[in-house]
Amino acid sequence: MRLLFVCVGNSCRSQMAEGIARSLGHTADSAGTHPAENIAANAVVVLNARGISSEGMKPKNVDDFSAEDYDMVISMGCGVNCPLMRIDEDWGLEDPVGQHLRVYEATADEIERRLRMLDA
Repeated sequence: MRLLFVCVGNSCRSQMAEGIARSLGHTADSAGTHPAENIAANAVVVLNARGISSEGMKPKNVDDFSAEDYDMVISMGCGVNCPLMRIDEDWGLEDPVGQHLRVYEATADEIERRLRMLDA
């Protein structure tokens, strides 16, 4: 399945979703409406702890993507509104930015759970 994950900063949830989805065999990308300068350090720690490389991953602008290239576009939450892009699902996940590592880990667990439900 070709998946695009969108959020505001593209530094935490959507980056973890991209990495986890790829590790599960999906084609995946992520983007933000207002991309941060870097991926959150704790998001990198969580991906690496799961054996998922974050090499080459960086925040990207949603305007550089077309929903037509994906089977599903998933908003991570925060009321992301992409007026020129369809959103197929809104997962409504709390943004872990600036929180403890365990919040990032719980978010990654929930992302993986939802991705496995898509596969079922």
